[in-house]
Amino acid sequence: MTSDEALAAAEHAVELSGSDPARALALARTVLAALPASCREAADRPGPGGASGSGAPERDPESDSGGGRDGGAVAGRVAGCGHCEAEAVAHRALAVAARELGDLPFAEERLGRAVRIALSAGLPHRAAQARLSLVHVRTELGHPEQALAVAADAEPGLTPAEVGKLGVHRAVALARLGRYREAVDHCDRAVPVLGGDVRFLAGAMLNRGLARVFLGEFGAAEDDLSRCAELARDAGLEHVLALAEGNLPFLAARRGDLPAAFSAYRRAESVLVGYPERLATVRCDLAEALVGAHLPGEARVLLEMAVPELAAAGAGTALAEALLLLARVELRTGDPRRARESAELAARELAAQGRTVLAPVADEIVLRARLALDPPSAELPAAMLSCADALDAAGHGDTSAALRLTAAEVSLGLGDRPSAEKQLALLARSGRGVVALQATALRRSLTGDRRGAFAAVLAGLAEVGAGTRTFEDPVVRAHAARAGEPLAGFGLALAMRTGRGRAVLAWAERWRAVTGGAGRPLAPGLAALRAALGESILVEFVRHEGDLVAVVVARDRVTLRRLGPFAAVAEATVRLRYGLRRTHLLDGSAPEPGAEAAELERLLFGSLRDRLGGRPLVIVPTGTLHTLPWPLLPMNADRPVTVAASAAAWLAGWRVPAVREGRGAAVPVVVAGPGLRYAEAEARMVGECHPGTERVAARRAEVMAALGRADVAHLAAHGMFSPRSPLLSSIDLDDGPLMAYDLLRLRTPPALVVLSACDAGMAHAPADGAPLGLAGTFLSLGTRCVVASLVPVRDEETLTLMTAFHGALAAGDPPARALAVASGKTGVAGFVCFGCGDRPVATGPREPVTRGGRPVATGRKELIVRGGQPVATGREESVTQSDHDPT
Repeated sequence: MTSDEALAAAEHAVELSGSDPARALALARTVLAALPASCREAADRPGPGGASGSGAPERDPESDSGGGRDGGAVAGRVAGCGHCEAEAVAHRALAVAARELGDLPFAEERLGRAVRIALSAGLPHRAAQARLSLVHVRTELGHPEQALAVAADAEPGLTPAEVGKLGVHRAVALARLGRYREAVDHCDRAVPVLGGDVRFLAGAMLNRGLARVFLGEFGAAEDDLSRCAELARDAGLEHVLALAEGNLPFLAARRGDLPAAFSAYRRAESVLVGYPERLATVRCDLAEALVGAHLPGEARVLLEMAVPELAAAGAGTALAEALLLLARVELRTGDPRRARESAELAARELAAQGRTVLAPVADEIVLRARLALDPPSAELPAAMLSCADALDAAGHGDTSAALRLTAAEVSLGLGDRPSAEKQLALLARSGRGVVALQATALRRSLTGDRRGAFAAVLAGLAEVGAGTRTFEDPVVRAHAARAGEPLAGFGLALAMRTGRGRAVLAWAERWRAVTGGAGRPLAPGLAALRAALGESILVEFVRHEGDLVAVVVARDRVTLRRLGPFAAVAEATVRLRYGLRRTHLLDGSAPEPGAEAAELERLLFGSLRDRLGGRPLVIVPTGTLHTLPWPLLPMNADRPVTVAASAAAWLAGWRVPAVREGRGAAVPVVVAGPGLRYAEAEARMVGECHPGTERVAARRAEVMAALGRADVAHLAAHGMFSPRSPLLSSIDLDDGPLMAYDLLRLRTPPALVVLSACDAGMAHAPADGAPLGLAGTFLSLGTRCVVASLVPVRDEETLTLMTAFHGALAAGDPPARALAVASGKTGVAGFVCFGCGDRPVATGPREPVTRGGRPVATGRKELIVRGGQPVATGREESVTQSDHDPT
């Protein structure tokens, strides 16, 4: 191979690296192997996937990644060699291809070699080209500042078009440093000079789009990412296309459209399966957006998959950021030990990279983990204040303020009131949102001004509510509201000091209103609540300083009772659910749940029994109590029990009509999912109990459409609850799972939903007032009542229970009473009535809509199923038109 042929082949390998990196690697190796003996040493070691099996050679001890020195021995070897230019370009091709495949250390080594060979052969342009490629690699390895220095060295030796390419790479380094506007500017300048270089033009669109996402310019970002995808698709740049599509979930999550984010992520995951480092980056980007959307559980799942891949690829920059983000979500998801380990590892990575701006963020997580794990020491407040100063200097003012407040609280606990008051005064004067108002409330309380303290807490909760009311997604809203949880806890503590049940109920309800999406910290009127309850009794449970407290609301009075340590109740609840699950799974070694149920009843209601009698109950749980099958308690046998997220939520459901106005009787829709022996029989039974029932195929599109038009829905299918990611809870259908996040698209959900599926009633409550899961999602969207199971129930027992339940429902019983009747008749436990189950639901065929005395077709057809697919029969259903309908 002549030197010209070798050079042409090497340049072709560089061109191929973006569209076909594996082929580019092979071609570059061929060029190096064909060089004369004096040059062939460079190809002796295998590259990624080579004979060594390691994926990358050991480092050259003389390698200089920056390419700043002449190379000594290398210069002697290549001086005067006519193939030196081809060799330098071939090494660059190897590096760029390896970078695309995720082997960053190998890419760095080859680029350093290419720079030295070019410089020693008197080829400054080729050295500048290698440095151009090195900018991106150094950024990804964790050295964005050094990457910018390499870019400055490279620029004088580049053509105008190549300076444009350099700008594309510079944008990546600038974005890593948080300099997003500068990144956009560099891409703006690059685009006009890139000409027909589709690969770099697509890269400019990609990098500019991502920077614009961080700047909140979502429309422009979407245009850039779409343009990138279009260019990559037309040019056959499948890898770049995958990256463009892989960043769509990040954009969607930043916009707050989580259903679209998860759908886009699933597509990206399948496209990027062969590129683990790129897929890891996509996961980190989505995780960061999910943290911004207050979804730490979902973010943690993604980060735990991404971190090992980034470590294996040597992607230092992304790894340090991923570890820091992982530490934060581990702390937020209640795992302080792992959070401390991840934060300490992130701190070491950041220190090695010289990234001082993020270092105090890691220190803050370590300090908070220490506080969660160990009793506070005398030196802890000083360490927190020192970290707060560093956070202020690095521009993390909000994090600093929150840490100062924590330091003040720790100081108070340690008896150092002067230090605490100094920090509280500083924060109160700062006027920084919720933290300032909490500091104000605490200062006023210390001086005995309880009324002023209550006013500050109320103002703070109003600010939290105003910031969360725009979130339609209940999970996002609940996690976003948690910023106000310490303030809400302080308000509850002030209310407890009054000793008055109505004060405790009001402050507990104000917090539940914020987390539940009311937007304002409003408590329901006590007179209206009592009138709606009638003979029923509401028991609202709250936690205060590790204890469980109950507020009992009856027609005649409100009672406040301390029940003892919450931990004992939580442990008993877990034991009860364990025994119930084992019993239903026919495990003979399982303990009988009856003893645990009796113990829980004693812990929860022992001091309340005299107030309850045999009257219907409305239960408002807290924490683990959201997973308790309340009808299983001995005192609740044959008693109608409804479980609600808050007293206000129950009252709102009680005020909602049984069916949508003007609909007449509610005709149910029923779905039979795959894999259940008695699902078909259950569907037939529902139809027999409620004439005119519409049968819907177990396919996601058909089910979603039916849920949007039905007043009553019964789904008989397998269910799965995801405790760490409630939006990923699902119901199995013929064409895949119907996810909780799919339900967020419903605009008019049914008034009554029966989820005849295992664990479909389970919930995770990140904050009181926001139980998250399948049942919780329906209720948050406006469904009045959900009947669902909290444990696995055998198929035949479910059919028996549901037959009795629908019989009672059709006879006119409200859902809560119908469930109590059915459980009493069948002895099947585990199902619970959620929301407001105290109003009857009239079911049956609809009366015809009439206009001028003539029936009007509604366009809704009765459906039957043949071979798993719905078939229109041509028979039209009719409904009674509302008197208020202007049409």
